[in-house]
Amino acid sequence: MKRILLIASAFIGVIVGAGFASGQEVLQYFTSFGLMGTIGAIITTALFAYVGMMLVWLGSKSKTDSHKEVIHQITGASTFGKLLGWIIDLVIIFTLFGVGVVMIAGAGSNLNQQFGLPPIIGTLLMTVLIILAGMLKVEGVVKVIGNITPFLIIFILFISFYSFLSTDTPISQLNDLSNAKPSSLPNWFVAGINYASFNTAVGASMAIVMGGSEKNTKVAATGGLVGGIALGVMIVLSHLAIFKQIDVVGDMEMPMLGIVNHISPILGIIMAIVIFGMIFNTGLGMFYAFATRFTVVDTVRFKIFYTSAVIIGLLLSFVGFTDLVAIFYPLIGYLGLVLILVLFYAPFKLKFGKKTL
Repeated sequence: MKRILLIASAFIGVIVGAGFASGQEVLQYFTSFGLMGTIGAIITTALFAYVGMMLVWLGSKSKTDSHKEVIHQITGASTFGKLLGWIIDLVIIFTLFGVGVVMIAGAGSNLNQQFGLPPIIGTLLMTVLIILAGMLKVEGVVKVIGNITPFLIIFILFISFYSFLSTDTPISQLNDLSNAKPSSLPNWFVAGINYASFNTAVGASMAIVMGGSEKNTKVAATGGLVGGIALGVMIVLSHLAIFKQIDVVGDMEMPMLGIVNHISPILGIIMAIVIFGMIFNTGLGMFYAFATRFTVVDTVRFKIFYTSAVIIGLLLSFVGFTDLVAIFYPLIGYLGLVLILVLFYAPFKLKFGKKTL
């Protein structure tokens, strides 16, 4: 049970980065569609449960330290299969690096909103932490990521409870305010699928790597399933919390942080630290998985490649956090649809474990 919870927590931690922990993703994907965004969040939850289970299971079954081998095994050796595997590989590579960049930018926005520090301070601090932690072995990375996640879960439950009880604004008015918020997605249905697709692309590589370190495939699959369901529930609660406080935090870069500061400045400081930790989780997971795609872990080449990638990510992060989320995330969501379709095909290809990867 302990191992299942650690895998579940680590899976959540990889996906929950600057956008989700801060509430910016949830605002743009779900709350901007008002109450109907709740149905979109439920669609995302169902997809997360399946995707989490499959990704970690595939990693455990293949005992791999890179997503490349698993993807090409599923897509097959035919000409079309090789082309499809190559496309998915490119999507994941692009996602890993791109989301890593967004995390570094989010670190600057987090400390700027809470403490008034210049964004460069947060981005530089995050860059150094990600580089240092990336020198650990994969088991150490999983533990680092998994141990921070419970703090965010506690805060989301607390924030949701507070939001539900602390506003007297009519639902209809909150719905109108929410619908007025901009979103690059056309409707709640597309948003629900796109968000799951985007996060599948985000979490696929690191989830497979995490699964590769777990010998028991049932434990791996259960951990991924629990992590996917828990992540979905957190999304629903976060959406409802922001919806209930949309008149207060709708224009903030980090609405969840804004809600906590509305409760107590002291809790706001704690929440800012927790969000910073979740940003670190995802940033570490993205750059680590990105580097394992091209190099072998624990080698000098890995360390040089990894460090160089993080530094380049720092330079690209100055585009701005909110703009990066609005433009980059939906794009990855559309590209990632092909990966979700492949994961639905995977059990038939592998006959639920009767064939060895």
